Amino acid sequence: MRFCKQIDRKTAYAAGAGFLFLLFFIIFPLIVEAETSYIVFFFFTTFIYITLAQGWNLVAGYAGQVSLGQHAFFGLGAYITALTWRAGWTGYLDPLAMLMSGGGAAILATVVGMLLLSKLRDDYFSLGSLGIGEILRVAALNGGSLTEGPSGLSLPSDSYISMSYYYYIAFSIMIITLIIILAITRSRVGLALVAIRENETAASANGIAVLKYKTMAFVIGAFVTGLCGSLNAYYQFHVHPPGAFSLNWVIIPVLMVLLGGAGTFLGPIIGAFILSAAFELINIWVPELHPIFSGAFIVIITLFIPFGIMSYFTGYKHTILQKLSIFKWRFQKT
Repeated sequence: MRFCKQIDRKTAYAAGAGFLFLLFFIIFPLIVEAETSYIVFFFFTTFIYITLAQGWNLVAGYAGQVSLGQHAFFGLGAYITALTWRAGWTGYLDPLAMLMSGGGAAILATVVGMLLLSKLRDDYFSLGSLGIGEILRVAALNGGSLTEGPSGLSLPSDSYISMSYYYYIAFSIMIITLIIILAITRSRVGLALVAIRENETAASANGIAVLKYKTMAFVIGAFVTGLCGSLNAYYQFHVHPPGAFSLNWVIIPVLMVLLGGAGTFLGPIIGAFILSAAFELINIWVPELHPIFSGAFIVIITLFIPFGIMSYFTGYKHTILQKLSIFKWRFQKT
């Protein structure tokens, strides 16, 4: 009984803290000048990264499938938004275009996921998923008048209204993603994903449809990533292959998950806020060191906090880096 009361108390505190944070982020753009506030821009980009990190965490942290192809879904979402807008089918900040972008990414993930996840594991799946983004990048570069090649698609920037619109849309996408991830991980589906992550053979022997659940996680991660790509297209008013299919859309969310703690709900959120702030400070103070910082951060994480920040609070020590043989030498010692 006492244990149940402690659990209920912790849940109440967590819910109260979550409500206060939610209220703060809703009110914040209303009490500052959104168009000139750098903090509003910082929160906007952080919301996007939290969404990307949580989408990837569902696939890698919970299901144990280390995908390196999230930039494929991000870029596809951006191009679908740009193409439908230019064709006159959708408009500025159109919810239909964003849903089409997320849906297009989800369809691609379904097809590719069924093929790759049924045949490949660990390093081979990671490399296979990485190839998806590269294939789409090359297709966009050679897309002729449809994608306008390396120069990309320019969108009518005179449609811009206010930074507050981007802020609240990114915030809404993040909240919806967090609700979906929380619901999944607290359900039987979440238990199935964790069982697959720990031991696919044992999970299959106990009647879990391994391919079904792995593909489901892959598709959900792709859908929210496509939404982020769509919003980025509206924000940039320009979609081109180097930007839409940049590996930064893979590397940065992965670093955020690793820093916060893979396979946890709060880990990617904490990692996103810390790393976003660190990147912004580096970019302001010493911008020439920004590319070096990313590589150095990978080394620091693998050497000093391989299980993420959340491991120090929960004692949970699972790391997705064990899935990649290039890192296994490190964890054989621990």
